[in-house]
Amino acid sequence: MTNPLLAPLDTLIDYVAIEPAHIEPAVDQLIEQARAAVEAAANPALPATWEAIVDPLDTAGEKLWRAWSVVGHLNAVVNTPELRQAYNDCLPKVSEFSTWTGLHLGLYQQYQRLQSSPDFQHWPSTRQRVVELALRDFQLSGVGLEGEDRETYMQLAAELAQVSQKFSENVLDAVDQWTLLIEDESRLAGIPVDVVQAARARAEEQEKAGWLLTLKMPCYLPVMQYAHDRELRATLYRAYGTLASEHGKPEQDNSALIERLLALRAQEAKLLGYADFAELRLQTRMARTAGEVQEFLRDLAHRAKPYAQRDLDELRAFAKTQYQITELEPWDLPYYAERLREKRYAYSEDEVKQYFTEPRVMQGLFQVVKTLFQVTLEACPEIRLWHPQAQALRAVDAQGQVLGYLLVDLYARQGKQGGAWVDSERNRRRIGQHLQLPVVGLTCNFTPPADGKPSVLTHDDVITLFHESGHALHALLSRVDEPGVSAFASVEWDAIELPSQFMENFCWEWPVVQALSAHVQTGEPLPRELYDKLLAARNFQSGMQTVRQIEFALFDMAIHARPEGMNIAQVLQTLNEVRQEVAVVIPPSWHRFPHNFSHLFAGGYAAGYYSYKWAEVLSADAYAAFEEAAQAEGRQDTLHPHTGKRFLDEVLAVGGTRPAADSFLAFRGRAPLLDALLRHGGMDTALSTDTASA
Repeated sequence: MTNPLLAPLDTLIDYVAIEPAHIEPAVDQLIEQARAAVEAAANPALPATWEAIVDPLDTAGEKLWRAWSVVGHLNAVVNTPELRQAYNDCLPKVSEFSTWTGLHLGLYQQYQRLQSSPDFQHWPSTRQRVVELALRDFQLSGVGLEGEDRETYMQLAAELAQVSQKFSENVLDAVDQWTLLIEDESRLAGIPVDVVQAARARAEEQEKAGWLLTLKMPCYLPVMQYAHDRELRATLYRAYGTLASEHGKPEQDNSALIERLLALRAQEAKLLGYADFAELRLQTRMARTAGEVQEFLRDLAHRAKPYAQRDLDELRAFAKTQYQITELEPWDLPYYAERLREKRYAYSEDEVKQYFTEPRVMQGLFQVVKTLFQVTLEACPEIRLWHPQAQALRAVDAQGQVLGYLLVDLYARQGKQGGAWVDSERNRRRIGQHLQLPVVGLTCNFTPPADGKPSVLTHDDVITLFHESGHALHALLSRVDEPGVSAFASVEWDAIELPSQFMENFCWEWPVVQALSAHVQTGEPLPRELYDKLLAARNFQSGMQTVRQIEFALFDMAIHARPEGMNIAQVLQTLNEVRQEVAVVIPPSWHRFPHNFSHLFAGGYAAGYYSYKWAEVLSADAYAAFEEAAQAEGRQDTLHPHTGKRFLDEVLAVGGTRPAADSFLAFRGRAPLLDALLRHGGMDTALSTDTASA
């Protein structure tokens, strides 16, 4: 039987053919091959050349990491008990191999030989940077550890991977298993028709009479925004706010996992000679110290909090005056915020949503990419994917050359992790005369199409899609021929959000919105009057949204900038202290936000959540270059091809071949400024706390 996970690197993966039984044999074989390649490359008798040491390592390593990326992707988008078991059986093996490689003194010495060789200074700068980053990463992977410390580090790395995976599984299972059957239709008053219909369909699938609500975002968010039934909103808020905590099933409680992760991370940092996990992580970031990050966040909080307080005061006054609500509870905030938006700007999100059909939005996105970067995204039906709703695209340049492949999976479903993300199956790489093209996955969780009608997206969904497309373009439009300095491998984490947040800006441009919109029934584009209302409301409650992100980022840094771990009570106390400092909304004491904070405890954002705000400064300032170009030419839109080409050349195409600060400087001609971020967020004028609370 042919194992699809062992397909040659220069062929595309047949996802339909992959079965759980393929996973462990493929991983075992590829680890064995990669281990042999490491041992061969570590031979000191080899000449100190790229071709003798790095090329064979990249080839063997990439086969393993491609297969493991495919397995991880499937585990996230079509999770089944059999697939999960196969993934978990292989996770310790993959973790052990990765740790073993990072600790391999002989291989480390070979990279030192490469850097010290007489020819090194004449190498291309890209290859020099690969070696320099590899030497740094060896140091951060514990290559200098010996004896008992070395064994301890290997055990830590293995357990960290397993505990993070279990955290993720608990969140997925807690979301998948929670449902609420509504038998009285009057309780659904106010909820958009398509959401109610989807709830009815879910109930029918389970042979139940009524409407089945879930905690997946296409259901949860509309209920919180539109359900007139206050008790119903409170029920869903509490369920979501206590996911994977002691308030649910004991086997899904993430409390002990959070404690263990923090202890393991602190121990790892100490072993490697750092004061805490934050200091360890910041060795590979633009920001240098936790203090620098905290100062940046507190400065932003100082500017934003008066606006946040004003937002909340206005909402409280509105709820009291219009609805006689004297005590605004957290589950009331989305509901009355949407009522205030409707009253102030005379539109609702549900009204706008009818104009953003998924096929038209995708078509409009493709047009933006083509205008800015002269790249066409076209269907590639010959690639067989993991689900009928997933689709494959190829990116083609103006000369007709294929640049890479984009695998898109847009809809929420059972067994699929929530959220939106981009991952990479295969990097661009040049091997002799052969150019290996990147394969990138883009995943979202939008409402699926139903009753023969296309899926309709909220404007926030559209922004999410553009955000993830920015990540995808970072990999697809790369001109980097060495995987070691590809975007996802080496761009500093606090700059990785630059392309994604940059792309969000175009969702607010009138010509782009016209191209993105076609009413689900009439096909008409969004009317200018409705667009003007949407634009006027762009910064609606932006103060509250900003301080919420700062709250998450400060909490993240606070729990990781410590020499020791914390128990769950200390974690929750730390979160409360951060909220007292920067938040304007304090959730109930039973709320368990950390237990569902997968970015920190099951993703790559530990001691790095600040990256969203840090990179937002970069992205806002980068987009300001397009605004300035449009203004200089008297254009009505910011789709400026010349500036787009410069952004492609200096940011997207170069990946991690140079520090992100240098790439930004090359594009903008100067260091980034905070001004554009504050202006885009409507916070560019002074607003005192006194004024805010007046």
